Amino acid sequence: MDGKARAMERVQKENTMTTTPSKRLVDPEIAPMLDMFPTLNPTPESLPQIRAMFKEMMAQAAATMPVSPDISLSERHIPGPQGAPDVRIQIYLPKNVSTPTPAILWIHGGGYVIGSSDQSGPDLQNIIAATGCAAVAVDYRLAPEAPHPAPVEDCYAALKWLHTNASELDVDASRIAIGGDSAGGGLTAALALLTRDRGEVPLIFQLLIYPMLDDRTVTTPDPHPYTGEYIWTPAANRFGWTALLGQEPGGPDVSPYAAPARAKHLEGLPPALIGVGTLDLFLEEDLEYARRLMRAGVPTELHVYPGAFHGFPMAANSQIAQAFVRDYLSALKRAFTRHNM
Repeated sequence: MDGKARAMERVQKENTMTTTPSKRLVDPEIAPMLDMFPTLNPTPESLPQIRAMFKEMMAQAAATMPVSPDISLSERHIPGPQGAPDVRIQIYLPKNVSTPTPAILWIHGGGYVIGSSDQSGPDLQNIIAATGCAAVAVDYRLAPEAPHPAPVEDCYAALKWLHTNASELDVDASRIAIGGDSAGGGLTAALALLTRDRGEVPLIFQLLIYPMLDDRTVTTPDPHPYTGEYIWTPAANRFGWTALLGQEPGGPDVSPYAAPARAKHLEGLPPALIGVGTLDLFLEEDLEYARRLMRAGVPTELHVYPGAFHGFPMAANSQIAQAFVRDYLSALKRAFTRHNM
């Protein structure tokens, strides 16, 4: 083989490597989920249809998975941030448990532009069954209609309400955690920063499920070659961040209460768990945030799941999803128990 032929062969191999789809890296047990769940490509034109699709999916899920008879579910509208509308919350209270109980404020995902607290029911029922805690799910306003700081301020209003009304709910005000997935995980991290800085509500734990933390992922010159192919793509990420910020992401003046990875100081935050898959678009920003939390002296548990893409716990019967649920439920139980001693 002459030099020209060898060079051509090398180029062909390099091109094959760079264009090989990440599907060969997907955990085979969760791969069928990709045929059932569409990759989201929100645009200003498609967003209403995507929201309607999500609403229908949530209604179907609620019909097939009613609330456990061991849990009471109620709904309230509480005062929102000053000058803003009331915030809808859903309150899940366990029956037949000793009180006061710990509690978690739960923040749903959806790229800051999709979803509602109604989608949180299955996750919260699992959490309540495992820990005996109470839960409040917050239906924060969505972008682009309500850009930053509306979503995080709605979440803070719900958290402060939970803390203020703890005795009415038979909740231990000294054992409140916060948690969420995807954009809800990003809002959880932002809420932890905001709560630390305002100093009004003590928090014992933050559960960050593949959190959406850093708008600069949109503009990185060297994106990860195998992340973001499924469910939540770079294009969707750009749309979500642009909607939340009201401007192009990656600029110099982005608030850490919008993009928590922008925070200069992470000291004094509550202990955290971060879980993310190796094929998730948020992999590297989540790893970096975990590293910075640890370096700031924040007790941090990090779990990385090989072959897992964004939203993989929806493949609920898979071993990898069940392992993740066990991991974060164990961490929550330890947090609630540790602060009850």
